[in-house]
Amino acid sequence: MGPPGGRGSPPARGSLQHLLLFLLFVGPFNCFASYSRATELFYSLNEGLPAGVLIGSLARDLRLPVAGGQHPGAPQPPLSFTLASRGLGGQYVQLDNRSGELHTSAVEIDREALCVESGGAAVFGGAAAVSAFSPSPESCLLLLDVLVLPQEYFRLVKVKIAIRDVNDNAPRFPVPHIRLSVPENAPVNTRLAIEHPALDPDVGTNGVQTYRLRENYGVFTLDVEENESGERTPYLIVMGALDRETREEYVTVIVAEDGGTPPLVGSATLTIGISDINDNCPQFSDSQLNITLYGNSSLGTHVATVHAVDVDLGSNAQITYSYSQKVPQPSRDLFHLDESTGAITLSSKVDGDTPRLHRLIILGNGPGCIPAVITVLVTIIKVMMRPPEVVPRFIANEAEGVVYLKELEPINTPIAFFTIKDPDEKYKVNCYLDGDGPFRLSPYKPYNNEYLLETTKPLDYETQQLYEISIVAWNSEGFHVNKIIKVQVLDDNDNSPVFSQQLIELTIEENNVPNAFLTKLHATDADSGERGQVSYFLGPDAPSYFALDKTTGVLTVSTQLDREEKEKYRYTVKAVDSGFPPRESIATVTITVLDKNDNSPRFINKDFSFFVPENFPGFGEIGVISVTDADAGQNGWVALSVLNGSDIFVIDTGKGVLRAKVSLDREQQSSYVLWIEAVDGGDPALSSTAKITILLLDINDNPPLVLFPQSNMSYLLVLPSTLPGSPITEVYAVDKDTGMNAVIAYSIIGRRGPRPESFRIDPKTGNITLEESLMQNDYGLYRLLVKVSDHGYPEPLHSTVMVNLFVNDTVSNESYIESLLRKEPDISIEEKQPQISIEPTHKKMESASCMPTLVALSVISLGSIALVTGMGIYICLRKGKKHHRADENLEVQIPLNGRINLHMLEKKPVEISNI
Repeated sequence: MGPPGGRGSPPARGSLQHLLLFLLFVGPFNCFASYSRATELFYSLNEGLPAGVLIGSLARDLRLPVAGGQHPGAPQPPLSFTLASRGLGGQYVQLDNRSGELHTSAVEIDREALCVESGGAAVFGGAAAVSAFSPSPESCLLLLDVLVLPQEYFRLVKVKIAIRDVNDNAPRFPVPHIRLSVPENAPVNTRLAIEHPALDPDVGTNGVQTYRLRENYGVFTLDVEENESGERTPYLIVMGALDRETREEYVTVIVAEDGGTPPLVGSATLTIGISDINDNCPQFSDSQLNITLYGNSSLGTHVATVHAVDVDLGSNAQITYSYSQKVPQPSRDLFHLDESTGAITLSSKVDGDTPRLHRLIILGNGPGCIPAVITVLVTIIKVMMRPPEVVPRFIANEAEGVVYLKELEPINTPIAFFTIKDPDEKYKVNCYLDGDGPFRLSPYKPYNNEYLLETTKPLDYETQQLYEISIVAWNSEGFHVNKIIKVQVLDDNDNSPVFSQQLIELTIEENNVPNAFLTKLHATDADSGERGQVSYFLGPDAPSYFALDKTTGVLTVSTQLDREEKEKYRYTVKAVDSGFPPRESIATVTITVLDKNDNSPRFINKDFSFFVPENFPGFGEIGVISVTDADAGQNGWVALSVLNGSDIFVIDTGKGVLRAKVSLDREQQSSYVLWIEAVDGGDPALSSTAKITILLLDINDNPPLVLFPQSNMSYLLVLPSTLPGSPITEVYAVDKDTGMNAVIAYSIIGRRGPRPESFRIDPKTGNITLEESLMQNDYGLYRLLVKVSDHGYPEPLHSTVMVNLFVNDTVSNESYIESLLRKEPDISIEEKQPQISIEPTHKKMESASCMPTLVALSVISLGSIALVTGMGIYICLRKGKKHHRADENLEVQIPLNGRINLHMLEKKPVEISNI
């Protein structure tokens, strides 16, 4: 059974839960008794902090003892810190149960979202959101209840965390467009409140502080007023005179700026409309009109129309027309004046008593204005005969004197019949057509006084939409009348849309933002109405990531373009009208994607390896570094440089050829690691690096170096009792080369001594051994000239060393031996090809195997037999030596004539003391 307070113990968790429940139920009745055990802690932190930021340490701030504190020897139970309830406030913090450290959690604190309910001052709690602490109007508090256990340290800690505001919200107007109306007679310094001020969830100086206009047109400015609650309202102030008739609207941008660092701004469109006041009166363009009226004019004949203009708007511009009081009543009765339109018509029949001159003074009346005045002088001409009559009978569609014809109607399309007659039937009446247009008026035979009006060629709405022609009839007395006919041409869908350019060439930089604007296509259609409305469509060959707005013709690309993937695009677009059947035209769009330096140079390999023989001549070509850049032009130019080892190596920046400035020696350094940087020509430039490994191949440029013996003057004492096969000494050499160039073979090429063939050298190890037993007459100085050769190619190199062996029981006279060593030896050179082989071993074993048998025979033989036995041993040994020399392929003696000079041999003598 574990300890009561152990973590993970079910009884302990149950006890803690029961204790918490007990405290929650009993706490309100027990508050006075436990008040002394309650504590408040205050912290503050910025909103928007990441997880893991330390808010405070409860143990430290409550000055609670921790393990290993002031009394390390005294046993101290571990403290436990627990949130009484994980309410809304608990999700924003992490409490370490052991250390009492309070950190921010993964849930980011957003002050504006947390305190939005109360407009800046709010309290959010865990177990109970109640506090005697009085927050400021801008305070936003998190309240946490923390229980401290065990019992001897038990207390309820009220933790209050004030969330400080940071400037993470820009001002924002509630509407994107604000409209304000200002009367044109507003005096200077007139103040008008803007009803939609900007809102900023931040508080204090991080809230909205100032407003400004991007364009004030020299007549407006802004002021800000702050009320008791701290709200700031912008006011528009008129700084100059306004005139609606000069300019009726001002459009600008209002900018709201907060006081954060750096400040954030928001904007909206502000439209200032200038409202009209009645500051203008009606005016006539002329002061007098002169009109002539025939006395035989029929009732309702239009005499004239007066027109006055008032530049104000709406009711301020309403004009009514009336006769002046100076106009006599007979004239008023003869001529009717329309008070709305100003039209004057004949309202009574002209007779012989009617005056011939009428002066009509007409007033143009506006609200609150002095009337404008115009005089119309009407002269009535007495007519003794009635004019000819023109009676039309329309064939084409006609309404209120307007004939409607479709364009592309065939030639000779009939429009109307006209009957020309004289009311008095006394005079001959003629008729002709007056006016421009493709029309013809011709007599319609076989009838008299009948005329047909028809077309002479197809009408084209796009050329002219309205024709006004006159049918003129006159009699033989010269009296004539006009019948005005208007011909309205109706549009037909006879025109296809026309692009302003048949080939639309565009460019765009690669890595564009999604939905980037390319161009706005424009096609026109000469037809009217729906027939002239053009819609735009992509052709079937357009890639799916291009979009064309069918209404506006705005061409966009929805994805990023990559020049290295595709540089040119070519596809068709269509412009289609809304006629029936619809007509269309096609244009070609070509898009060239411009290069940006978005690709670093790329080496063909990240690691290059080159094998170069040592002693390679300086500035010889080691290898070629291949690098490419997918960009074009200057962005694709690549320059190479050596980052390290530039004092030894150089690279051709254009061709990428790597060279060494000096000859390289493998024995000094066997390999080189270089870093090559490739930099393109973009701005800013991009670069990449590659690793270059240069391995030097060995050539046989070092002869073996003999390390032992160190001198040709040293010698070694060999006792006569030394058994055959015993090692005597060794020759040890090294070669700085590698591989076969460093494989060393040893051979004896010269001998001098009483019986010099008594010593043999191992071709692989350089060990010198005694081959035969030494006899009495074998005493003396032996000098062996050893050749140390490598297996280099194409020609092996070698060194030589003199091995001196003194066979004797003791060294009694060293000076004598040294005098012998100083003498130039008379040695015949036996030039041999050293080879490493172990084939001769079995021959030596055969010769050695005869020894026990011969010795046994010599022991058991009698005196007479002893001589024979001794001769047999001698003969056996001589044969074994001959077989050994014949079969050993390591040493082939080639006697040379003459003496040798040791100083001419290839060696490096080193002075050492005698052995």
